Amino acid sequence: MAETVEQAPLEWDTPLFNTARTQYEQALPYADVGDAVAERLRFPERATMVSMPVRMDDDKWHVLPAYRVQHSSVLGPTKGGIRYDPHVSLGECAALAMWMTWKCSLLRLPFGGAKGGVRCNPREMSIAELQRMTRRYTSEMMSVIGPQEDIPAPDMATDEQTMAWMMDTYSMQKGYAVPEVVTGKPISIGGAVFRAEATGAGVVMVIERACERLGWSLDGMRCVVQGFGKVGAVAAAELVERGARVVAVSDVSGGAYAEGGLDLEAVTEWIHLHRHDLIEFPGAEAVTNDELLELPCDVLVLAALEEQVTAENAGDVKAAMVAEGANGPTTLEGDEILADRGILVLPDILTNAGGVTVSYFEWVQDLGRLFWNRDETRFKLREKMTDAFDRVWGLSEERGLTLRSAALVAGIREVAGALTARGIYP
Repeated sequence: MAETVEQAPLEWDTPLFNTARTQYEQALPYADVGDAVAERLRFPERATMVSMPVRMDDDKWHVLPAYRVQHSSVLGPTKGGIRYDPHVSLGECAALAMWMTWKCSLLRLPFGGAKGGVRCNPREMSIAELQRMTRRYTSEMMSVIGPQEDIPAPDMATDEQTMAWMMDTYSMQKGYAVPEVVTGKPISIGGAVFRAEATGAGVVMVIERACERLGWSLDGMRCVVQGFGKVGAVAAAELVERGARVVAVSDVSGGAYAEGGLDLEAVTEWIHLHRHDLIEFPGAEAVTNDELLELPCDVLVLAALEEQVTAENAGDVKAAMVAEGANGPTTLEGDEILADRGILVLPDILTNAGGVTVSYFEWVQDLGRLFWNRDETRFKLREKMTDAFDRVWGLSEERGLTLRSAALVAGIREVAGALTARGIYP
């Protein structure tokens, strides 16, 4: 069993934040960090929680809880997504903000980690309701977000339209256009080309680099992708481009499995016509999301939600490699079981860092009002992902650590070095 840590203060005391804290504590002995710095990084610098009135289309008002958590501003402005989900909580945002800090520092981006969201059910809301909620959220958070303070981005159930509303609301209150206040925007208002595909493409860049290190070839490999959404769909397509065979994919309804490989174009078309009904995709065997995780394959891509591989099912995973396209998809106990079984796990803070990396590129381009083309962006992303992977792999071999521990150690060292140099004020 994983080591336990001192219980977090009540405000943060959730399973996900305790997972993030435990991972941090387990990495600390290898990071050579001073006690004062280690203590400062255990908890977020700031958490904002508001009760937010939103008018519905029937003219009724709902008061919704909303959050923004900023973990560390040592390296620069904080950066992280905004999610709309019924399970958004302060503890969840705190955990995700901490992981974002390590992710940004691991990729050597001048950002700290943040996360925010609104506890709501976006599937039951109209476009007009979502817009009013987004603009209200932006107005409520005006004092804590900004191009040099905290830069939001899309996350669960948010997209480039959400970011456009946020950018417009912020700009209207400032009196001039501020495209650099958010990333993941439409290209027409300063968004970066390749941003939408960046996370999924980055996942496959890491898988490909791992295969090179292991002497494996992606060509002909059987791949399973949990979560055929913004990340998983792109990752699946990129895997097929490299000669792999995607034998199963899933969404919230369940999954479709075809041993000979799925026609991804047909899958995409089916999803567009039958929203969230992938389990009925014709010509394939229907599987549940639980069954999908246990299918025999070479690579399992986890691109759905947190806490998918657990103590209960990790022993039944039949993949040779697990790539974490989502944040926190493997619990502490599940991670330990996979390691004991010799299954290579490509950790989330490295594997899904393509999105925040291209968000950094977008922010830089907005500040300079000078934009790169698709090939330039993809090339720069590959450079960043390859550099981070090679440093993690080298540290893993040098210290005998799992890739997750090595990634955390590398990320913590970057932040701790900056905090040590700056000191803790006053």
